[in-house]
Amino acid sequence: MRCPWCGSTDDRVVDSRELEQGAAIRRRRECTACRSRFTTYERATEAGVVVLKRSGQREPFQREKIVAGVLAACKNRPVEEGSVQELVDMVEDIARTAGPEITSEQIGRAVLDRLRSLDEVASVRFASVYKGFEGVGDFARELGLLDSTGSESEGRTGEGQPGTEPDTTLAPEQEHAR
Repeated sequence: MRCPWCGSTDDRVVDSRELEQGAAIRRRRECTACRSRFTTYERATEAGVVVLKRSGQREPFQREKIVAGVLAACKNRPVEEGSVQELVDMVEDIARTAGPEITSEQIGRAVLDRLRSLDEVASVRFASVYKGFEGVGDFARELGLLDSTGSESEGRTGEGQPGTEPDTTLAPEQEHAR
């Protein structure tokens, strides 16, 4: 490795530690020329997954893009960073098992599905960017989808939920009949 301070390529490893369950290694190095210490990270590179974008362009899968998008959606929400990393790990596994090529739509759907179970507000935020919301109607539609999938997945029938109680108020003409 080249020393970031003096440029020498002569260094020695002072400490090595495994990271991410052995998927990466952190090495603490010391330059033998200037005695400065620096850290390097090593990760095995796999055959890359290619993402097919809506525009037709192809680009390598970038985990950092998903992390950035999910963190932006979860900003100021009660979501732990560990949960975000777990979500991104799941999406990355999906991308890798999909084969050498996956569409950006498949990735977006995978993120959105997992984000819904993590934090509903964050999922609407993510959907607004991923689906390119242009107006309030788009938000209303997404909230409707969220509500309908939440009702189905939680086994709710609609009883006792705001806006679904039977209307027990009487119309003015019915009031006089009493």
